[in-house]
Amino acid sequence: MANKYYKDNREFIKGLDEAGLLVTVEQEVDWDMEMGAIVRRVCEMKGPSPYFKSIKEYEGFEALGAPLATYPKLALALGLPPDASIPEIGRVYTERTNGAPIQPVVVERDAAPCKQNIITGDDVDLFDLPAPMVHDGDGGRYLATWHMVVSREPDSGDVNWGMYRQMVFDEKTMTGPVLPFSDMGKMFYNKYVPRNQPMPFATVIGMDPLSGIAACAPSPIPEDQFTGMMMGEPVELVKCETNDLLVPASAEIIIEGEVLPGINMLEAPFGEYTGYRTSPREPRAVYRVHAITYRDRPIVAVSNMGIPTDEGQLLRSFSLGLEMEKLLRSQGIPITGVYMLPESTHHLVVVGTKPAYSGIASQIAQLVFGSKLGPWFHQVIVVDQTVDIYNVNEVIHAFSTRCDPARDIHIYRESAGTPLNPYASPADRKVGRGSKVLFDCLFPLDWSRADTPILVSFNTVYPQDIQDRVLAQWTNYGFSE
Repeated sequence: MANKYYKDNREFIKGLDEAGLLVTVEQEVDWDMEMGAIVRRVCEMKGPSPYFKSIKEYEGFEALGAPLATYPKLALALGLPPDASIPEIGRVYTERTNGAPIQPVVVERDAAPCKQNIITGDDVDLFDLPAPMVHDGDGGRYLATWHMVVSREPDSGDVNWGMYRQMVFDEKTMTGPVLPFSDMGKMFYNKYVPRNQPMPFATVIGMDPLSGIAACAPSPIPEDQFTGMMMGEPVELVKCETNDLLVPASAEIIIEGEVLPGINMLEAPFGEYTGYRTSPREPRAVYRVHAITYRDRPIVAVSNMGIPTDEGQLLRSFSLGLEMEKLLRSQGIPITGVYMLPESTHHLVVVGTKPAYSGIASQIAQLVFGSKLGPWFHQVIVVDQTVDIYNVNEVIHAFSTRCDPARDIHIYRESAGTPLNPYASPADRKVGRGSKVLFDCLFPLDWSRADTPILVSFNTVYPQDIQDRVLAQWTNYGFSE
């Protein structure tokens, strides 16, 4: 199973099944909340992905829920055994994405499975696709919950793959938030809107897992090339029917159209990645649909945002944490690791460091809060090298015993935030404003060695020979591994 790359969604479904990470649901399920409720429960239980073979009122369609909502599924997507550790998954991801970008290849329409069915013009009807009613109380049916939206900067030609939720408004229209600080938002509001020019888009549903990972990653490398780096070979793309954008040829469904400047339609509420329904029903960006192409018997991908963990929380935590680690290492900070806890809805970042000088925790916080990634999180905990940042128990212990409330908590006001933060006031949500906090869990360097508390643990208060002896004899004592 190791070193196997899944170049399309259907290969990945087979891989999930072989790894025991898939449950095939043969009985009919209702798109109206039942399918969403199943996926939500799976996410909360960290369970296997449900593969729905029969959807009420949508004969010929299937759906895959929670495709990458756990670390074992992420490991599998990267060609690793499902039981690979989080540091091992991160190491492999970093190694593959530190090389030279791999340019995609463009294939002809006849070689692209996503072109097996082509619908254009007056025949386009979004309600022909089984968009689920994901949560009770949502503002509508959300066709795009695990997907990517392809857009292009009009002057440089730079391409962006990103995940931006889309609600079905009517037969030919979707609507959803395009945040100004997002990559697509910068393109749209800085270039297309001032020119009153519609922005071409393509929504890709049911892409291969590595393309999905790339669409969540904050890397400066174009996502189509980034996918190739993870895959070890070029990703295959095909041109859209009604615009010049390129999309993964093996995807299940492609929705083509334009984002209209100067026009907004009502969207939301929606249960979001924060675990709350925080988006009020407000006018948001409009996606006008001109074409739909899809594979025979297409498989719709369904994620379900809510309390941790789902795909958005897991993959953003994973990739943002690794990008922050690259940033800090590039500045010469003696980092031992960075871990963004998925359970925190990627709002809490734990940074391990060797405290070589005073003020290092503040320097770390200023660098990460001031980065492009800053709006997505607001809490940083800095610990020393004795703490395993992937062990929540050790992090909580360090936080509770090394952070002086008066000396070590540093608050940064009037910072960049997102309108999805549940704690934000209505006024702050409207303008994307928030506060940040650093919890400095490093003992001060000016304390003498005698005054610095000594950590009492198996790894710190026993000689190495005693540790080795105990570990070697562990099962002989009668304990399990």
